[in-house]
Amino acid sequence: MQSEKQEFQVNDSNQDSTVSSFNIKFVIGILLQHWIWFLLSLVICFLIAFVYLRYQNPIFEMEATVLVHDDKQGGTELSALQQLGLVKGSVSTLSNELEIYKSRFLMTRVVRELDLQVSYFTKGNVIDREVYKSRPFKVIFLTKPELFRRMSGSMSITIKSPNSFEIKDKIFEGEKLFGDTVKTSLGWITLKPELKQIKPWLNREIKVKISPEKSAVNRYLSSLALKPINKSSNVVLMTLRDRDIAKGQDVLNNLIKQRNEDAIEDKNLISRNTSDFINERLAYITSELADVEGQEQGFKQSHNIVDLEAQARMSMETDRQVDQKLSEMNTQFKLAEYVYNYVLSHNNNTDLIPANLGLQDAASAGYISTINQLILERNKLMKSSTVENPIIEGIDDQIGSLRQNLIESITNFKSTMNIRKSDLSSYGSGFASKMASVPSETRQSRSIERQKQIKEQLYLYLLQKREETNISLAATVASVKVIDEAYSNGIVVSPDKKNIYTAAFVLGLFFPSILIYLKQLLDTKVHGKRDLEKLNIPFIGDIPKTDDEQKLVITKGQNSNIAESFRLLRTNLEFLLSKHVKDAKVIFVTSTLAKEGKSFVALNLASTISLTGKKVLLVGMDLRAPKILEYISLEERKGISNYVSEQDLNLSDLILKKPLKENIDFLPSGDIPPNPAELLMHPRVEQMFAEISQMYDYIIVDTAPVGLVTDTLLISQYADSFIYVVRTHVLDKRLLHIPHAMYLDKRLPNMAVLLNGSESKKGYGYGYGYGYGYGYGYGYGYGYGKGAYGYGYGYGYGKEEEPKTKVEKFKAWLKDLRKK
Repeated sequence: MQSEKQEFQVNDSNQDSTVSSFNIKFVIGILLQHWIWFLLSLVICFLIAFVYLRYQNPIFEMEATVLVHDDKQGGTELSALQQLGLVKGSVSTLSNELEIYKSRFLMTRVVRELDLQVSYFTKGNVIDREVYKSRPFKVIFLTKPELFRRMSGSMSITIKSPNSFEIKDKIFEGEKLFGDTVKTSLGWITLKPELKQIKPWLNREIKVKISPEKSAVNRYLSSLALKPINKSSNVVLMTLRDRDIAKGQDVLNNLIKQRNEDAIEDKNLISRNTSDFINERLAYITSELADVEGQEQGFKQSHNIVDLEAQARMSMETDRQVDQKLSEMNTQFKLAEYVYNYVLSHNNNTDLIPANLGLQDAASAGYISTINQLILERNKLMKSSTVENPIIEGIDDQIGSLRQNLIESITNFKSTMNIRKSDLSSYGSGFASKMASVPSETRQSRSIERQKQIKEQLYLYLLQKREETNISLAATVASVKVIDEAYSNGIVVSPDKKNIYTAAFVLGLFFPSILIYLKQLLDTKVHGKRDLEKLNIPFIGDIPKTDDEQKLVITKGQNSNIAESFRLLRTNLEFLLSKHVKDAKVIFVTSTLAKEGKSFVALNLASTISLTGKKVLLVGMDLRAPKILEYISLEERKGISNYVSEQDLNLSDLILKKPLKENIDFLPSGDIPPNPAELLMHPRVEQMFAEISQMYDYIIVDTAPVGLVTDTLLISQYADSFIYVVRTHVLDKRLLHIPHAMYLDKRLPNMAVLLNGSESKKGYGYGYGYGYGYGYGYGYGYGYGKGAYGYGYGYGYGKEEEPKTKVEKFKAWLKDLRKK
C-alpha cells in the first residue's frame, strides 16, 4: 500500500511536465473529433471551386517581341560636353518607348481601328462566350463618332435566315433584312454579314455589347505589360491578356503598327519643316538673283561691254580665287545668320529647327539634331501627359541648355567667318590698288559678276539640299523592328486551376479550424481532465457520462465502464485515507455549484464501498436542496435538521436501515430549515458525527455546494477527506479558482478532485485506467492507462460486434488510427 501511495505521489508531481508535450496531441485530438466538419468543408469548397472554374471565361496570354532602335545622334563636341557635365544627357530611348507604348494615345488608335468598343457574345446557360473572328455579322453604327465613343449598352440579335435577323432592344423588337437601317436605343445601325456559311448561326441569339471608348482603352492598358529582356538589351517583351486569343494577337500587332506609323510621322515632320524652310529661301534667292542679272544686263548695255581684255583676265585670276573664298564664307555666314535668326524668333520647345542646310559647323549641326530629337520626344509625351511631368521638365531643361549652346556656337562661327573675311578683304584691297590701271567699267562689271556668282552658288546649294531632304523623307524607317509577332501557347493563365484548388483546400481546412477555435474560445465550460491540471489539486478519478444520474447505477455483478470507474474511485480513495486510524472514515462530497452530480457520486460511491462488506452510512447534509431522497424514491421524513433542533430525538430513530441494499444505511437531511448555517454550528452536529463514527466503517456525506453557501465550510473539520466534484459542460472554467483557493488555503482537508460526466471517446481498452472499451461492442483483452493515482488495469469480456455500415467502418478505422 505504501509503495502504491508513493507511486501516486510521483504521478501527481509529474503531471505538469506532461502538459506541454500533450498540447499538440490535444489539438490534433480536438480536430479529429470534428473530422466530419473538415470533410464537409472540403467537399463544399472543392465544389465551389469546380463550379467557379466551370463557368468562368478563360483568359489567355499573348506575347510579342520587338527591338527598339536607338536614334540618339550628336556630334563629338556635344558628347565631350556631356562627359564634362556641362550639358545634360538625353532621356533613355528605351524608357521613352515603353512610356509611349503604354500611352492612351496609341491604345485609343488601336481601339478605333479594331472597333474594340463593340463585343459579340453567344448566349449561354450560365455565362456568355465572346466571339471575335467567327462572328456571323458586324454591326455598323451610323451615329456620329464623337457620340458613339461615349455610348454604352447592349442588344440581342438572332439570325432567322441567311437574309434576315431579329433584334431585341429597349425601343425596337422585330425582324429586319441585312442592310436595312434600324433605330435602336444605341442609335441607327445596320448589319453586315461576315460569314459565307451563316446557317450554323440560325436561331442562335447573339448579344452585342458596346462600352465607352475610355473603358475599352483602360481595360486593354491594364492588361498590357512591357519589360526589357535584360538590362543591357533594347529588346522588349510585350504581353497582353484577353479572353480571345485572336483578338489579343490583333491588339498587340496593331499596337506595334500604330507605334511605327506614329514614329514615321514624327521623323517625316523634321524633313517637311526643313523642306519648307529651303523652299522659302529658294524663293527669296531667286528674286535676288533676278535683280543681279538685271543689273548686269543694264550695265553691259549702257557701256557696250562685250569682252574684257586678256590682260585683265590674267590679272583678275588671283582676284577670282579670293572672291571665291569670300563667296563661300559669305554663304556660310548667311546660313549661320538664317539659323541664328530662326532660333531667336522661335524660342519655344515645340518648333523644330531646320537641319541638313550644309552649315560647316559640326558643333552647331550636332546641337540642332539633338534639339530636334528632344522636341519630338517632348511632343509625343505631351499627347498623354502635362508639362508638370518630371520627364517633360527634364527634356525642357535639356532643350534650353542646348539652345543656349547652339546660339553661342553660331555666334562663335560667325565671329570666325568675320575674321577670315577681314583677312581676305585686306588681301583684296591690296590687290585692288594694283588694278588702278584697270578701267572703272571693268571694276563695276566684276562687282556685279561677284554678286551674281554668290547668288547662283547659294541657289544651287539650296536646290541640292531640297533633293536630299525629299530623299530622306521617302526613306524614313520605323522606330521598332518586330522580332516575333503576337502569339499564344494556348495555356489558360486565369483562372489558375492549381491555385484555385489549392485555395479551396486551404479554405476547406481553414474554415472548420476557425469554427473549432471560436467554439473552444467561446466555450468556457470544463470539458476534461486537461482543464483541471493547472489547479495542481490531486485528481482522484473521473466518472463517465451517463444518461440517468438520478438513480443508483452501481449494483452487484455489474461490469459497465461507469461501475469500473466507481471501483477505481474507491481504490484511489483508499490511498487518500491510508493514514486514517480512526474507527470510521468520513468522506465529504461537495462541488462548486448545484447540478454537478455530487449527490449522484455520493450515492454510488456508498454503494460501491458497501460491495466490499463494509458498513456504510450515507448522510444528506445538504439542508437547503436535498436530492438523495428523490434518487432512492423515498418520501420526505425527519432527519438531521430535526435532530439538531429537537432535543428529544434520538439519532438511531432517524437512520433508515438498509433502504437500498445490504450494508448501506441512510440518514436524511430532514425538513428544510430557515437558518441552515446557524443550525450546522450547533453542538449536536459534533455529537452526531461522534456517535455515527462508532457505528459505521465509512460515512459518505452529501454536502451543499461551497461556491454558493458556507454550509460545507462550517462542518469541514469533521471530514477525513473531501471529494470535490467538477461536472463537465456545467461548471464554468472561470469558477475553478474556487476549488483552487480552497486547496491552497487548506479549508477542505485532504481534498481531491473528481471529474464527473467525462466523455469516453478514446477507443477500446483502458485509456484512463478504468472500465471497458465501448463502441460497437465489448471486446476483451488487457490494457492499462495512466490514472490519477497510479496505473490501473482490468479486463473485459463479451461478444464483439462487427461494424455494419460504411460510416461505422470508417469510425472503427479512425479509432484504430487514434490508438496508434
